[in-house]
Amino acid sequence: MDKLINGIGRFLLTVSILWNGPIFAQERAQDKPNIIFILADDLGYGDVGFNGQELIQTPHIDLLAKEGRVYDTFYAGSTVCAPSRSSLISGQHTGHTFIRGNKGVEPEGQFPIADSVVTLAEVLQDRGYKTGAFGKWGLGPVGSSGDPNRQGFDKFYGYNCQSLAHRYYPEHLWDNGQKVLLTENKNLQEQKQYAPDLIHEQTINFIRENQHDPFFLFLPYILPHAELIVPDDSLFNYYKGKFEETPFVGKDYGDNAAPGGYASQRYPHAAFAAMVGRLDRYVGDVLKTLETLGLDSNTIIIFTSDNGPHVEGGADPDYFNSSGGLRGVKRDLYEGGIRVPFVVRWPAQIAAASKGTFVGAFWDILPTLADITGASTPQNLDGVSFKNSLLGHEAEQKQHDYLYWEFHEQGGKQAVRWKNWKGIKLNAKSDDEDLFELYDLSGDVSEKYNIAEKYPDIARKILGFMEEAHQESDIFPFEQDEN
Repeated sequence: MDKLINGIGRFLLTVSILWNGPIFAQERAQDKPNIIFILADDLGYGDVGFNGQELIQTPHIDLLAKEGRVYDTFYAGSTVCAPSRSSLISGQHTGHTFIRGNKGVEPEGQFPIADSVVTLAEVLQDRGYKTGAFGKWGLGPVGSSGDPNRQGFDKFYGYNCQSLAHRYYPEHLWDNGQKVLLTENKNLQEQKQYAPDLIHEQTINFIRENQHDPFFLFLPYILPHAELIVPDDSLFNYYKGKFEETPFVGKDYGDNAAPGGYASQRYPHAAFAAMVGRLDRYVGDVLKTLETLGLDSNTIIIFTSDNGPHVEGGADPDYFNSSGGLRGVKRDLYEGGIRVPFVVRWPAQIAAASKGTFVGAFWDILPTLADITGASTPQNLDGVSFKNSLLGHEAEQKQHDYLYWEFHEQGGKQAVRWKNWKGIKLNAKSDDEDLFELYDLSGDVSEKYNIAEKYPDIARKILGFMEEAHQESDIFPFEQDEN
């Protein structure tokens, strides 16, 4: 009789394991939240519906806002690609982070981030996360210290070099250290294999392949960076004829195609709208995949952009109000160049349709995700964890003393946000304080009224912050212009 009871018990236990095994496995996998960081490329603060965009439809991105927490005052790491990404993955602002400019190297890639930099991916990898990056890297060539596989990513697929990412039908992409030839594009002769679609396909595969382990998925999509080109499909056709158009004449695919050029576009407004719409579709695909796999509730999705909107390749940010009423575009340190759309969705923890008041920047991402996941936080960070803000505990949230940016092009620029004050120094590589501008963002978010002469004490204080925050770099010196 005891043997019968024991046998029945073992049978029931076996049935229970077979029946509930996937559930138990999922619960184990969900001890730590999955993390998906979606980084649009040159998408302006006002290019998304939840920030007031009226001409371009972004329903899936807007759904993130409806189901998550939106921050109206969140800033990119810089106003161009490479330093913004360096700030993001290092937790340091551009006065400290290793990469401070877009400096190319031969034969392909950008100046590599150093081995000594502890990156966000390495922090999460050490915590047991599977890590993948899909899109545009720009922080070091394949095989260098800046290779994404040497900076904490198990898997990389996309453009290693941001200059080659100007072409959406490139000759090749990279799968970790393996060059993937896109033979149907015939070395920039034809437009058949649209790289963003190929990258997105690999993105979805990564989610499926790692569904039973906690994963960190970094998606530096290249949309809607110039060139303005998109497959001639239903989405592009939807926007054709909706806008006034002035054709853009560029360097077309064909016998004399340049790898870093921009193709001509007969419908630049429609193309830009369709590119933003395609990015929105990618976001929808990610959401659908998470829901299908039962990963939706405990996956953190962060959506933002690397800097303000661009003007290259026929882009027209004024037409779309891409800066959302803010002053400036890419390469400016005015609000339009660095304030970006920012939303965090985490259904298990974050209240839907909520607003965060924390004033933060890209260098806050690393300490925040380390805090959430229980990972070790590196030393010498400029960022602070805004976990309390995410969870709705604004009164307990630590605030920055100030935020700092520097930009090495166009004679050098520096900016500080301190409380509601914003100080900007142009031609910063000179010592001419007459080029200092001061704005009160509480009543002048568009930075129309320079009040530096009216508030000299505030101006001096912010200039002091600028001097304090900048540490000179031998690789990216602030005394002379970058190439």
